[in-house]
Formats: sequence, C-alpha cells, structure tokens
Amino acid sequence: MRDHLPINPGTHLKNSALFGEMDDEEIALIARETREQRYERGASIFHQGDACTGFHIVVFGQIKLSFVSPGGTEKIVDVVEQGQSLGEAMMFLDKPYVVSAHALSDSLLLHVSKAAVLGGIERDHGTLRKMLSSLALRTYRLMQDVESYSLHNGKQRIIGYLLAQLERGDQDTAPRSVDLAVSKYVLASRLNLTQEHFSRLLHELGDLDLIEIEGKRLTIPCPKRLREYQFK
Repeated sequence: MRDHLPINPGTHLKNSALFGEMDDEEIALIARETREQRYERGASIFHQGDACTGFHIVVFGQIKLSFVSPGGTEKIVDVVEQGQSLGEAMMFLDKPYVVSAHALSDSLLLHVSKAAVLGGIERDHGTLRKMLSSLALRTYRLMQDVESYSLHNGKQRIIGYLLAQLERGDQDTAPRSVDLAVSKYVLASRLNLTQEHFSRLLHELGDLDLIEIEGKRLTIPCPKRLREYQFK
C-alpha cells in the first residue's frame, strides 16, 4: 500500500467530473460527509446484495465490478479507474448493489454519503445534471458492450478494445503501443471471453503481424491496417 499520507477530500471532489463546477463552499459541505477509504490489492469494497449508502470516487487504483454466475463463474462487468466513480445508480434507486467490487491494486477511494449528494442536489441542480450525464454515459457504454457481445466475434472485440485505447491522431499508419493496465484474465472476462480463448486470439493477431506482444505491452505496427482487418 502507498504511504498513508493525509489527503484533502475537497480537492479530489473539486477535481471530479461530478463536482467540478461547484463553488468551494458547496464542496466543503459535501466533503464533511465524505470518508477516505483505503484498500489493499484483492480487498473487497462491497458485495452483491449489500445496501448502498452512497457512491465512491477513485482517487487512485483500479476497482473491478463483477458478479458470479450460479455455476460459480466470475463475470467482470467493468474496471473503474482513477477519477471515475461507481455506485451512483444504486444510490438513486435505493437498491442493494447488483455487483461486487474488489480492488485490483492498492486503492484509495472517497465514499460520498447519500445524504451529502441529495443535499448538494437540492442546493445546486447542476450536480444532478452532472450525475445524470455520468449515468447516461455508463449506460451507453454498457449498451455498446451488449452490441459487441451479440454481434462481434472474439477477435473483433479484442481489436475494438485495442483501437479504443489509442488516442486519435493523424498518423494512423505509425506504430502505436498499448499498455494493458489489467491482467489478461480481467480483460478477457471484460470482453466476455475465456482467458485461453483471449490468449489464442492475441497470438493469432500476432501471427498476422497486426500486433506485437511483449508482456503487458502490445504494439500495433499499423492501426489503419488493424482497423481494416477488424470486420473482414
């Protein structure tokens, strides 16, 4: 775990997309009902079925959201990273969590209480607009996932993920690298693939000289060529 240095919750709230437009006085009111939570890698943040008393903002670290099928298979729904938030939807619905959350790395989270959020919304409707925008974006991403799982094969899903990690640029033929921030197991589950299938497809793309694999770093010699191959 990183050194336990004191943090200013108000600073991180101000830097978040949800509260960035609030004035300092409003941020200070919400910060009073915000708790710092530190987790070591592998630690549980909440379990499916737990009551939701607020939402979390990730200051640093990575959090996986997952559920386990009746057959005991884990399905990873999302990986939440620095600056992102989780739990808003269940908080507003006043329902228990439908997924579990675990730290993939040493992580620092801020837990913002439901009372603080509702109070902030009453004082500043801009907070509600920001949260609705965040929830709408997450719903849009989930719909994209459903479309990908339904219409695209495994190789297309991997290519789509890799291309999405690249920053847009004019030099679409220049080599670009992607560092996998999570394990292959996590990424495979996120793309609705088994780890074995995921590894096999990566090597097939490597054999076609569409990617070069070096540990967790993948190099794409020509993004344009990879994009053209995706739906052949």
